[in-house]
Amino acid sequence: MGFATDCIHAGQQPDPTTGAVSVPIYQTSTYVQEGIGQHKGYEYARTHNLTRRSLEKNLAALEGGQDAYCFASGMAATQAVLTLVKGGGRVVVCDNVYGGTHRLFTKILANYGVEFAFIDATDATAFAAEAGRFDMLWLESPTNPMMKICDIRALAALAKQQGAILVVDNTFMSPFFQKPLGLGADVVVHSTTKFLNGHSDSVGGVAIVKDQKHAEWLQYVQNAIGAILSPFDSWLTLRGIKTLHVRMPRHEDNTCQVAPFLYNHKKVERVLWPGFPDHPGHLVHKHQATGFGALVSFDLGSLDAARKALARVRLCSLGESLGGVETLISHPATMTHAGYTQEQREGLGITNGLVRISVGCEDASDIVADLEQALSVL
Repeated sequence: MGFATDCIHAGQQPDPTTGAVSVPIYQTSTYVQEGIGQHKGYEYARTHNLTRRSLEKNLAALEGGQDAYCFASGMAATQAVLTLVKGGGRVVVCDNVYGGTHRLFTKILANYGVEFAFIDATDATAFAAEAGRFDMLWLESPTNPMMKICDIRALAALAKQQGAILVVDNTFMSPFFQKPLGLGADVVVHSTTKFLNGHSDSVGGVAIVKDQKHAEWLQYVQNAIGAILSPFDSWLTLRGIKTLHVRMPRHEDNTCQVAPFLYNHKKVERVLWPGFPDHPGHLVHKHQATGFGALVSFDLGSLDAARKALARVRLCSLGESLGGVETLISHPATMTHAGYTQEQREGLGITNGLVRISVGCEDASDIVADLEQALSVL
């Protein structure tokens, strides 16, 4: 089936009792069993929920995976995937990742015998020389918020040589624009909160795998730890995915107008978006994705300038998150990446003047007009 058809139908059979087209919200904590050891495949809602399972089948189809497992947040999915690494293992991470990922790895999981190394992964050859031995490689591409591009195919080959697991956080691109499993990744992670849900009304996460052993383990972890996605959030995400193939082109079309506006604005010092031909990762991204996405970072030069501009936005919503139909704008240094030290942020180029925008589905001219009036005070 085509991508649009899968968005609407994959994993979603009409309700067997009523024929309902929309998968029902199975809001139950347990299931009646016919006798000891006799049940219809459903025992307890932490273990089995048909609404959640429908979403998992849908997401596995969209990413081309063997199976998928949904969790209460993107961070819960991330933690579950890290259980694939045992104590004493080594995880190499691309040097610029979401602040919550960095915090989980360095402040929590590092206390349990897992070593983490953060290395620039934009040059696969240089990365191979520096990385050393590792059991897992964790990538974002594009990265958050510096929009660095990692060559997923080349790094997948390196991971395979070591017998290591390659994980790609594909939240920024969604499976509409990029499918890392087809590029050699073993696991794909999403914050379903973002483009998959698309409406800023649900928090969730998913891990999608192509190896049966990984699938069996993550299913076990999902049940054992219990950080499951609720039936209602599963239903909201399923509903959002039905329009993913419609929303993503709109997001990108708008970005193709917003990004050049920022690029040419005299008060903007630099703009980071892989759609620009002069972006260092432009060609690599073109070969591994079908679009450039809706995330743009731009630098206004100082915290004072960022504060003034962000205080004036009206259509753009100042807040955490991304991927909603509404345009969301944030300040990484004090929001998504506040957990990094100032030295770490400066080393990555996350300046106090850096702003990240997730371009929504409004009229592009209205987004540009709002940014223009906000920047007029500088």
